[in-house]
Amino acid sequence: MTTPWTDLPTHRAWLDAECRRLLAFGRDVVHPAGGAAYLGDDGTPEPGRGVQTWITARTVHVYSLGAMLGVPGSATIARGALAGLTGVLRDAEHGGWFHAVAADGTPDTAAGKSCYDHAFVVLAASSATLAGLPGGRELLDEATGVLLDRFWDEDEGRCVDTWDAAFTTLDEYRGLNANMHAVEAMLAAADALDDPAWRGRAARIAELVAALAAGHDGRLPEHFGPDWTPQPDLNRDRPDDQFKPFGATVGHGLEWARLLVELEAALGDQADPALRPTAVALFDRAVTDGWSVDGADGFVYTTDWDGTPVVRDRMHWVAAEAVSAADALHRATGEERYAALYATWWDWVAVHLVDVAQGSWFHQLDARNRPAGDVWPGKPDLYHAVQATLLPRAPLAPALARAARDGLVAG
Repeated sequence: MTTPWTDLPTHRAWLDAECRRLLAFGRDVVHPAGGAAYLGDDGTPEPGRGVQTWITARTVHVYSLGAMLGVPGSATIARGALAGLTGVLRDAEHGGWFHAVAADGTPDTAAGKSCYDHAFVVLAASSATLAGLPGGRELLDEATGVLLDRFWDEDEGRCVDTWDAAFTTLDEYRGLNANMHAVEAMLAAADALDDPAWRGRAARIAELVAALAAGHDGRLPEHFGPDWTPQPDLNRDRPDDQFKPFGATVGHGLEWARLLVELEAALGDQADPALRPTAVALFDRAVTDGWSVDGADGFVYTTDWDGTPVVRDRMHWVAAEAVSAADALHRATGEERYAALYATWWDWVAVHLVDVAQGSWFHQLDARNRPAGDVWPGKPDLYHAVQATLLPRAPLAPALARAARDGLVAG
């Protein structure tokens, strides 16, 4: 029997080298105002795009990991990005964090305050705390307080989505994407704060996901009204929306599969028995609907509710989550099929996504696997790709930053 790639020291060495290559791509990411700049195709900052909270928070997280892994220069970048979360992006008047600040320093108040952004601030602060960055723990205390006070709905056991900038009016929209990233942030915060209550909150969100997966044949509704009634036709006229695409998002099925396996590991004996079967069902549905279904290898972005592809472009983050989910399920179940898919998908990533000329990964390919950029121009995000190189080398629990700090990420 062939040894799975995840057990090969040579494969782990390849992952380590790719991680360092990705981190090198973002060496100029720190914005002069503090925070992270949007990066172009060759890693050149695009200061005209201003500073965005979600990109900044992901940058703090990624380079905090780099610092804990001993990659020189990472701590300096993490501190520069962190300055954006404690400075220009922070709303000192109303609390929380603006979605973005324009190039002229004007906060984007029209976008309001989103759970999506704030979940990433919690993730960033958790990683910064564990990395020992100055101000990290203070940021984590503030960010978890805002997440609890403004976004966590204790009665429902899930997060609301968006407030206006002053935290006076709550939008009626409810979203699964924000809750997914809240689960990741909650697992990270539990490890950074040694507070298991955060895992309990993540488990309550997972109950919703298990019910949705069972009721919709593994295709998760993403959009809901204020009473959590699904809105399956939302953005049918804008199917490739960056954050609220129409239909079932293949990559989110894979990402949820990974997170549910990690939650199971984190909860141990207290884990809901439904977590692993739900992860398997989500994974299998995503693979059946999304992988190599339209004449070329790669994952389509979204499907209709009968599994028909809608947006056929390939997003880099979907492949990153695919390899991570396959690895997690292989370790959780021991089933060889996951290891085989893991290797297949890394082959595809290496051939089609890894940009050996300019660095990082192409963020978007068209249906014929040619670079595209109408949804995701440039290469603003190292988060998914870097994590794909780290998760297969880390335990399923604790969360990635705690594992990095404790020396549990294999070389």
